[in-house]
Amino acid sequence: MADPAYAIELKGISKAFGPVQANRDINIAVPKGTIHGIIGENGAGKSTLMSILYGFYKADAGQIFVNGQSTPIPDSQSAIRAGIGMVFQHFKLVQNFSVLENIILGVEDGPMLNTSLSKARNELERLARDYELDVDPDALIEDLSVGHQQRVEILKALYRQADILILDEPTGVLTPDEADHLFRILRGLKDQGKTVILITHKLREIMEATDNVSVMRRGTMVATVKTAETSPEQLAELMVGRKVLLEVEKAPAKPGEVVLKVEDLRVRDEHKVERLKGVSFEIRAGEILGIAGVAGNGQTELLEALGGMIRATGRAWLKGADLPLSGTGADGQSRRRTGIAHVPEDRHHHGLILDFTAWENVAFGYFNDPRYQKNALFMDNDAIRTDTERKMAKFDVRPPIPTLAAKSFSGGNQQKIVVAREIEQNPALLLIGQPTRGVDIGAIEFIHKQIIALRDAGAAILLVSVELDEIMSLSDRIAVMFDGRIMGFRDPETTDERELGLLMAGVTGKGEAA
Repeated sequence: MADPAYAIELKGISKAFGPVQANRDINIAVPKGTIHGIIGENGAGKSTLMSILYGFYKADAGQIFVNGQSTPIPDSQSAIRAGIGMVFQHFKLVQNFSVLENIILGVEDGPMLNTSLSKARNELERLARDYELDVDPDALIEDLSVGHQQRVEILKALYRQADILILDEPTGVLTPDEADHLFRILRGLKDQGKTVILITHKLREIMEATDNVSVMRRGTMVATVKTAETSPEQLAELMVGRKVLLEVEKAPAKPGEVVLKVEDLRVRDEHKVERLKGVSFEIRAGEILGIAGVAGNGQTELLEALGGMIRATGRAWLKGADLPLSGTGADGQSRRRTGIAHVPEDRHHHGLILDFTAWENVAFGYFNDPRYQKNALFMDNDAIRTDTERKMAKFDVRPPIPTLAAKSFSGGNQQKIVVAREIEQNPALLLIGQPTRGVDIGAIEFIHKQIIALRDAGAAILLVSVELDEIMSLSDRIAVMFDGRIMGFRDPETTDERELGLLMAGVTGKGEAA
């Protein structure tokens, strides 16, 4: 029998995709009126388990109990009827619809929308008042900040009368202030008797926000503990199966000569909208300049312009020599010849060819490397495969099989392939975007060590990350971007997340919007 004191009980849940056992005999019980965290490495089975609970997948074995009652959930409509709502990492909103229209989408009262809209408006006012979810019901989604779009997703679930709310990596695109507000909302939901399941890889958030936390590893549930009785170090060890260094260990930087200098860098997109608005900075050898900011404020365009992927105006110099921003010499191949390596933000679209093998991807962009040439006409595939084996061993890529297609590796191991390819070129300048996006805690530790080692070997590094913890721990200097501009430079030793968060939101040191 199931216990009615639990909002959710999963008993003996198993799910396989072909030979891959994603969930194996999972048991979990979530008490009513609590915030319950679920953590685990990439591929641990967290998303599969929540997809089963929300009706996206059907378990091969096991039972789901909601409020003590056995509840089959064959589809998401069944989950909604059972009082379960889900806020996805990538929002499911229609950008050119209003907030109100998004709220009622799929649950209209009938063919005439006026009644639905009127009813929703009144209910929206109540929900916003009760749960600190203030948002303009008539605003278009495309005009809202990411934080307000997330509020709309939560309102959608509450409008559908969800008593159990699942949030998947909810703070990945939020400023620190927006994240703090989200957790106030979650605590308000808990105080009103709602149950929240929080999937996140950020241990600090688990410690601050949850009552209990369940840890998954390789498709199994290895522990459920009271948050107040554990620590980040213990949780990390449970996730990975070994002790993990959570703090980045690095000696003070010893900056040398200026490697990259940029003045008045500007980029316009295909619609002639200016995305970079006069960016200027410099980076020295043996130094990491971290770019902090909410996604979409020009960081992507900055990396792509310097990496030769898009055209820009302004001036740039690499070790004193002109670095073309348009025309001849402003392409990826030319950049590599000058000593620039680039780990792009989106490994799937710009870092890898997923259908190609690991060894082919290791040569991607470096086909003219003399080590890979048999003669003027042919590449030495054996040499590339041997080099790939060496890189896989050094960067602990699993499985260490050069002939395996890139799409067959987990996200963390795909990222290691890209990072290994670029760092092992010993570049003068490394452009690296979101180095640990979608990467589990063990791989994060390893990638951070490789970045620091490259810095200590004398490279200049431009680091872009939406993870403030990562920016704070890796950077020797921090530049904050908002709306295509650099709002200011800060020393990670003397600043804090609140100050950076204000700059990320466009607020200057005088407390005024820029």
